[in-house]
Amino acid sequence: MEKTTILDRCLRAAGGAANISRHTRRGHTLFLVLKDSGMADLPTLRGMEEVAEAELDRGRLRITLRGGATQEESQMADNKQIARDVLKAVGGKENVKSATHCMTRLRLVLNDEAMADDDTVKAIAGVLGLVHSGGQYQIIIGQNVPKVYEEVCKLTGLAEKAAPVEETRKKLTLKSAGNSIMDYLSGSMSQLIPVMIAAAMFKTIQVVIGPDMLKLIDAESDAYIVLDFLYDSFYYFLPVYLGRACAKRLGCNEMLGIMTGAILLVPDFVALIGARENLAIYGIFPAPVADYSQSILPVVLGVWLMSYLEKFFKKYMPVTLSTIFTPFLTMLITVPLMFCVCAPLGGYLGDLLGNALLAFQSTGGFLANAVVGALYAFIVMTGMHGVLLMAAMTTFFSLGYEDFVIVAGCCANCAAWGMAFGAFLKMKDKENRSLAFGYFISGFLGGITEPSLYGVGIKYKKPLLSLLVGGFAGGLYVGIMNVRCYMLGATNFLSVLGFVAGGTANTVNYVIGCVISFALAALTTWLVGGFNTEKAPAEP
Repeated sequence: MEKTTILDRCLRAAGGAANISRHTRRGHTLFLVLKDSGMADLPTLRGMEEVAEAELDRGRLRITLRGGATQEESQMADNKQIARDVLKAVGGKENVKSATHCMTRLRLVLNDEAMADDDTVKAIAGVLGLVHSGGQYQIIIGQNVPKVYEEVCKLTGLAEKAAPVEETRKKLTLKSAGNSIMDYLSGSMSQLIPVMIAAAMFKTIQVVIGPDMLKLIDAESDAYIVLDFLYDSFYYFLPVYLGRACAKRLGCNEMLGIMTGAILLVPDFVALIGARENLAIYGIFPAPVADYSQSILPVVLGVWLMSYLEKFFKKYMPVTLSTIFTPFLTMLITVPLMFCVCAPLGGYLGDLLGNALLAFQSTGGFLANAVVGALYAFIVMTGMHGVLLMAAMTTFFSLGYEDFVIVAGCCANCAAWGMAFGAFLKMKDKENRSLAFGYFISGFLGGITEPSLYGVGIKYKKPLLSLLVGGFAGGLYVGIMNVRCYMLGATNFLSVLGFVAGGTANTVNYVIGCVISFALAALTTWLVGGFNTEKAPAEP
């Protein structure tokens, strides 16, 4: 039988073409949004020889045909279809000014956000949620977002880079300025998360096989030293990585961004630390000599200023001279600004930010940890967790440990895993239970919580209470027990290794806090439910 005939029969069993408000075909699977769910004839669909599976979920009908493509081919088709559906829902490719992505979100800058249909975007199969933040249209996809991003770039013809902030800036108001700053900071930091995790994994291996645990190698062995090198290759050279990330976010020359970060780590300059207090840049401008390795805010400020300088020289420099003199003159001015203004000011602001967190913790005591634990997941949903991470890293590099944001955030992550696991236990629909369990695995093994947050929390609303309960309780416990994190990086179950350096009691108390968060979140999700509507017919 021809496929067109099969499709016609499926449409008739779904109540006819007039009963279908939207439809998507992905490989051998049909996704139909029905106007009237009662008109769908599931027994007929399931009885068709050519149909492998037919499921109705809140007005959305999924029909899987037998036979077909390999898993890899289907996934490729899925990503392409998601990209096509997204572009159609946001007003077409002509409405997309630029595109980029972080670990789970497709970040679009649209010419006119009013043209985008939020409800249609959220209804796309493969889309977990939607966030408007900092002038960006952020679509939560999950771990396959890089593939979707590639397809979007192919379909739109856009270069694979972030939109310059200058181009997307709207009318200057206090709100828009704040959004731009937050988006710049978060958009820059989010790019570093994959390499941060990679570096942390080397440190994790070192801890596991080193003298603190299995004692397979000692601290003087070559293996131990190399693993330490690999960890420091990111954290010591953080200004270099951050310089490129900031430049990419601002849409300026990324190599100049790298240079802006690297000048703080030049060996001849580093050698002066402790030997002298000041250095005259160009023999004119006095600059303090300090250790700027692992610095964050100096680079953020420096690259921001550098982007304006580059833009200025590009605009007024003759084309024949621009290739040579634009980067030279840009850095000529950036260097004294970096050493004399940005580095000292950034160091001061970093200390101020870190001290503000410490003051909040000192004032609120263990309750501050509980508050952060309860709210951290919601901060992640706004996309602003990168800013909070920046403040936490500032404190970590200053003290050598962190006992506030990162610790409470780990408990919040466990609460998100618990919410997904509780949903898995409570749900009755086979497909939704499978998705919920996948969200749990994504968090537990991959350290990615956004599928849980959007696929369970935002989707069903009531389970969001479990994030507050689990995060608060776990954060409260680790705050009371003064749990400290001694290694940054892992956000999955291996995060426990970041607490080993604090001793057995520190590690055990961290595990207890995580278990409390997970168990209470799972229990709360199971109790509040909210999944009784998963089979209920509803208008799309």
